[in-house]
Amino acid sequence: MSDPFAMGGACPDKMTIWRADDGIAEAPAGVSTGPFEVQMLLTSRTEGEMTAMRAFVPAGVVTHWHSHPRGQLLHVLDGIGLVQRDGGDIVEVRPGDSIWFAPDEKHWHGATRDSAFSYLSIQPVKDGTAAHWFEPVQGIQP
Repeated sequence: MSDPFAMGGACPDKMTIWRADDGIAEAPAGVSTGPFEVQMLLTSRTEGEMTAMRAFVPAGVVTHWHSHPRGQLLHVLDGIGLVQRDGGDIVEVRPGDSIWFAPDEKHWHGATRDSAFSYLSIQPVKDGTAAHWFEPVQGIQP
């Protein structure tokens, strides 16, 4: 299967509609403690353009540590999630909550042990990428 995080050259140049079940694929290995699904909405390597995706995370799965060169906005759609910035507390988030991670702020997010978690993720491109991935999170019990 191809990498759903693979970025296209630029965002669409005209109105585009993604239906609720269009293009849902498994996220690539090495970015989380277990499999989860994503629906890429906007993909680009063009400086300053936005990338966006919906993520569907099963109970107990969390991302690895990562950062975004121009920051990231998460908006919780469903379920109960956990978020943490490097050096900060683990915080529970619920539907309707929005979370901003500042540029290059190392963080992770994922589902609690007892609840799946879905969110919308939006992040701009800098130097051809929207994310930098690091090591797995250690010592948490989602």
